[in-house]
Amino acid sequence: MRLVLACLISLIAATVTADSGGRIYGKITTADGEELKGIIRWDRNEASWVDLLNGTKEIRSEDIQSSDDKRHGRRRTSVRVFGIRINDNDWDWEGGDVSAESAVRFGHIRTLIPRRHENVLLVLKSGDTVELSSGSTDFGQSMRELIIEDEREGEVELEWDDIDEIEFLATPPDAKSDLGERVYGTLTVRRGDTFTGAIVWDTEECLTSDVIDGEERGRSRKIKLGRIASLERYSANGTQIKLTDGEDIVLKGTNDVDNSNRGIVIEDPNLGEVRVGWDEFDKLVLANPTKVPQYADFDGGRPLRGTVETEDGDKYTGDIRWDQDEASTWEMLDGESRGVRLRIEFGFVRKIERESYRGSAVTLWDGRTFSLRGSNDVDESNKGITIVQTGKKDVYVEWENFRSVEFTK
Repeated sequence: MRLVLACLISLIAATVTADSGGRIYGKITTADGEELKGIIRWDRNEASWVDLLNGTKEIRSEDIQSSDDKRHGRRRTSVRVFGIRINDNDWDWEGGDVSAESAVRFGHIRTLIPRRHENVLLVLKSGDTVELSSGSTDFGQSMRELIIEDEREGEVELEWDDIDEIEFLATPPDAKSDLGERVYGTLTVRRGDTFTGAIVWDTEECLTSDVIDGEERGRSRKIKLGRIASLERYSANGTQIKLTDGEDIVLKGTNDVDNSNRGIVIEDPNLGEVRVGWDEFDKLVLANPTKVPQYADFDGGRPLRGTVETEDGDKYTGDIRWDQDEASTWEMLDGESRGVRLRIEFGFVRKIERESYRGSAVTLWDGRTFSLRGSNDVDESNKGITIVQTGKKDVYVEWENFRSVEFTK
């Protein structure tokens, strides 16, 4: 009876993470003209449409005209980016390109084309194009691996130079992965906040076939994520793991299970990316996702639009360029809340209110509210907000005069 029960639990665990429609899928044309089609695992830790492709956006020097003026006895820089005037005390351009970190969920991308100098051109579902330079291991020579499970050839591993173009496609409902299924769960931080979504453990393990390793009483153990029901902080140097068959163990001695862990990432479908360091981690319970975002659920982004209110009580409605950098719903609002790093997709943001020079209150459409700090998106280093009004002059609002913005859904 006990054996039957253990087998049943294992079967449930195997079906818990079955989400083929949520996996990254596409057609890769290689540099020598070969076409491969199938489920894609990207840079080890991206496997689903909710995952982020990270890079750096460049604002070209030829698009910037600089001049100086004086205000309150301080040097200021006035620039024009894509026809938009920017004033900021801290952004002091001296003739080179200006860059900004950027990220986009894979579900928003229609086509990806490698460019020279390890850049990549993205054609989004909206038809907009975005060029990113490499600022992570997600593309370029530093990409750790790209695996496509071709429908005819099976598992094929490609290097960056092998890729000519990638066309992303809706994942067939019957698509199967020999690498395992994506792992989902709910993570609780030490202060009690919870986040639910697709999981990346130690910024690398994300599929049921991936292994968590460590030592138990001096004996080395390797445990596949698909066998794990929960992981809980045991101490600074260990993790308590409950297996799907009911066994409880404590592992120590590796970066998977101690304070050298590089962090746990949760791709929350209605928020964006949540990154929790070991010091804030309390417990992760793996569970069946209530809904897995499909490729069709992503629109490629829309212009950010809403109403900005100033400290003077003036209100301006139109298309918004936030921090003179983000202008679309696919882009990310960065910040830290109670020791947790958040990258919130602007499309999920209903309202932003300046709380102080150090931070802002951010309210999501699902009702959650976060006090964010630690990023120029939400503090005094914000470069200001431009509102493009229909039939009227553009308006630039400096951060110190900004009160709030309510976005249009």
